[in-house]
Amino acid sequence: MEKIIIIGAGPAGISAALYAARGNMDPLVINHGIGALEKAEKIENYYGLERPLSGRELYETGLAQARALGVRILDAQVLGMGGFDTFEVHTTEGTLEAESVILATGGKRSAPAIPGIREFEGKGVSYCAVCDAFFYRGKEVAVLGNSDFALHEAEELSDLASGVTIYTNGLEPEFSREHPIAVNTMKIQAIEGDTRVSGIRFQSDMTAQDTGEEQVSFLPADGVFVAMGTAGSTEIARQMGAELSEKGHIKVDEKMETTIPGLFAAGDCTGGLLQVAKAVYEGSQAGISAGAYVRRRHKGS
Repeated sequence: MEKIIIIGAGPAGISAALYAARGNMDPLVINHGIGALEKAEKIENYYGLERPLSGRELYETGLAQARALGVRILDAQVLGMGGFDTFEVHTTEGTLEAESVILATGGKRSAPAIPGIREFEGKGVSYCAVCDAFFYRGKEVAVLGNSDFALHEAEELSDLASGVTIYTNGLEPEFSREHPIAVNTMKIQAIEGDTRVSGIRFQSDMTAQDTGEEQVSFLPADGVFVAMGTAGSTEIARQMGAELSEKGHIKVDEKMETTIPGLFAAGDCTGGLLQVAKAVYEGSQAGISAGAYVRRRHKGS
């Protein structure tokens, strides 16, 4: 079992790893790419930079610094998390167990720009299969996404729902393994319903020769689960039952601990100033706090 798993290898995650490593916690960092730093062409408002760095340069420098200190880094995609007393982190490289977890994968992802998504949030549109699968027992559900995260959510739903279909919204499927779940690649026009979701309307790429109009089709669905891209900090926090703010950020205390003991969060996912300096501070505090949490567990055992 790992003492501390850190999900995310940006400024918050690597800072957490550095402090946890210095606290003799031997943390494991799960890395799935650069994230928001990719968009930073130049960073020149961070202490100690002799010259501006690109986001990628800062990211790669952070990884090198962590490795030089002996931090282990696993390149994998996190699919979800569960557990009781200890944490189970489900990844594309298998399931890992940890005494404490630090979420540091950046801010909440925007919902896809599909009409009906926002309107039906809480009325058939969900962002967490683990949280809401129970409400769709014996019902037909849709999962929006094209990656292993979507597949994981679909599998969570399949034991309770009468039928599950993954809708990629025109994107090519990028699943890393074979699976029996139905996949629909048509472009989505809208999520439709009255007071709740009733189905999905699709826009065909085919043009009817006789009328010149695009063919449109509709498939019924009682629920739509959004799982685009990869599981971010907010999605994982939801799965664990951690409290979020009204704006969808993860609530933490001054030690960066969420409302779930042993689960910490740092960086853009907690809201506030979206800057490297803030992410580094929160990551440092989370690394220290997670180490203290693990030591308390060991003293009490």
